[in-house]
Amino acid sequence: MPVTLLGIGTALPSHRLSQAESAAMAQRFSATNDAQAILLRRLQRRSGVAFRHSVLLAEAAGALPDRLPFYADANPTTAERMARFAAEAGPLALRATSAALAAAAVEPEAITHLITVCCTGFQAPGFDLDLIQGLPLDPNVARTQVGFMGCHGALNGLRVAHAFGQAEAGARVLLCALELCSLHQQPGWHPERVVANALFADGAAATVLAADPSAAGATAAGPRSAGPPWRLLASGSTLLPESADAMAWTIADHGFEMGLSPRVPALIAARLAPWLDGWLAAQGLDRAAIGSWALHPGGPRLLEAVRDCLDLPNRAIEPSKAVLKECGNMSSATILFILDRLRLAKSPLPCVALAFGPGLCVEAALLG
Repeated sequence: MPVTLLGIGTALPSHRLSQAESAAMAQRFSATNDAQAILLRRLQRRSGVAFRHSVLLAEAAGALPDRLPFYADANPTTAERMARFAAEAGPLALRATSAALAAAAVEPEAITHLITVCCTGFQAPGFDLDLIQGLPLDPNVARTQVGFMGCHGALNGLRVAHAFGQAEAGARVLLCALELCSLHQQPGWHPERVVANALFADGAAATVLAADPSAAGATAAGPRSAGPPWRLLASGSTLLPESADAMAWTIADHGFEMGLSPRVPALIAARLAPWLDGWLAAQGLDRAAIGSWALHPGGPRLLEAVRDCLDLPNRAIEPSKAVLKECGNMSSATILFILDRLRLAKSPLPCVALAFGPGLCVEAALLG
């Protein structure tokens, strides 16, 4: 039995950086000479990101160093970054989950399972406790944390939600993916990290799911959507061979460090289509049958590589490009932002969601 997405909610921090401000910040953090400063400005222009939100930003009226006091005088330790995570994660997650519950017309006390997804912060108790106390949820809610899975973490979370929905009659699952990527800005000149600094941003997204949508207070699609309900039909995963060194996410003394090889788009482009075709065939489908695509925007080069290797029209990647432009790469939360945009636009079904993470691993979800 498929699991129905009853509603999706998203939330962004109050303040954001423009591309020009982001370039100025990058020069301050990473450039040691004029040549590097020129390269950083060019990188920002090519990033596809117009704005990035951050929980660390102060009011927009101040100068850049005053707007980003967390990094003003030193390179914060991992402990300092995690203390800030503990303070900021709960309020942002509460905004996203409250929006999802409202969109689903489901009362908080009806939630039986809570799944939290995050790879940018760890604490125990975590922001799951903030949600239980703040929404509030039933204290008997079953909690599951999907941690450190990278940009495809929300798709892992959807697989878990599907299993819960199948296993327990009447299950109502709340999934929240939250990432505070700006806590892990890295100073100095390092080719892979300056790319990550230009792309990643903060955001949270949540969804409510159920195998039996009839208990929702409104239609199964939720009051924000006039279209048919979206159902999670299947999920898939594959590990690309000989690619483990192409992407990494490691905990260091001064935050979490991203390793992002320029080989990533080519590796995915070379191996994605054969696997995807086989997975779709197992669902009785082919690429031509897919009505819309939710593609994680790891960056513009990756989006273009996926478009080209799957022989997709430009319009297929436009929702992903729009989210990247407006919000940046919010790691695991991003795919739910894209799915929300597609649902509200009444995009045709079936829809395939694809995201990529360290491994290299490809995660897929089929919605219809």
